[in-house]
Amino acid sequence: MSIPPEVLLVFALVGLFAGAVDAIAGGGGLITVPALLLGGLDPVSAVATNKLQGTFGTAMSTFRFARAGMIDFRSREAWGLAAAAFAGAIAGAALVAFAPVGAMRTALPFLLLATALYFAIGPKMSDVDAKARLSPAVFALAIAAPIGLYDGLFGPGAGSFYMIGLVALAGVGAVKAVARTKLLNFSSNLAGLLFFIAAGHVVWAAGLAMAVGTVVGAQIGSALALRHGVRLVKPLLIVVSLALALRLMLDASHPVGAALRAMIAAPS
Repeated sequence: MSIPPEVLLVFALVGLFAGAVDAIAGGGGLITVPALLLGGLDPVSAVATNKLQGTFGTAMSTFRFARAGMIDFRSREAWGLAAAAFAGAIAGAALVAFAPVGAMRTALPFLLLATALYFAIGPKMSDVDAKARLSPAVFALAIAAPIGLYDGLFGPGAGSFYMIGLVALAGVGAVKAVARTKLLNFSSNLAGLLFFIAAGHVVWAAGLAMAVGTVVGAQIGSALALRHGVRLVKPLLIVVSLALALRLMLDASHPVGAALRAMIAAPS
């Protein structure tokens, strides 16, 4: 499709902001997918193109955190987690036609509200690692792979779910958890992107324009997370989870959003 230069510029600016937010707390798709839809892309192309810019952004964030020593690519654990998320996302993308998307869309906002509540009133987050409740192998198979499957199948909130798993079950400190979340997000984004490229749904001009901004934003967000640690990560995680939950819940396709619209439209 032909996209005017001024729209491509807007996509790049949106990517800049979304990339910074996503590098710290996830949820960048909350910003980028609606922007792509407003820019004229159909829903399937918007999701596919979002995977393109998201892959670039999470790759940059992963590189930035690895360079700061938050990800050790010499360890089998990092590669195992990435492989589990990638395999899960491939399986999820392949199952898209069979997924109960309506039920997932209904349940997701409540899961995100629970995630926000956990970070708000749950155990105190720290930048220091705690004792892991699961071994790396069990975490990869029981947590990383299923969330990767969800990311390939549906997507919104996957970063928040990776984060809560790493903090609550793997005992990873806040900034390291953000770093590993970016690695897992990159793996599942790449898997989904490959699937959508094969299906021919990616709008390259829009995705690459947005990716330019996303890469810059990811650098900014990663630097802020490394500098401010849990003081920045925790409140932004709560805000992003709540914003994403409200955005999905108030959509006309969600029962809550549909009920609210019916109440407003009903004669008094």
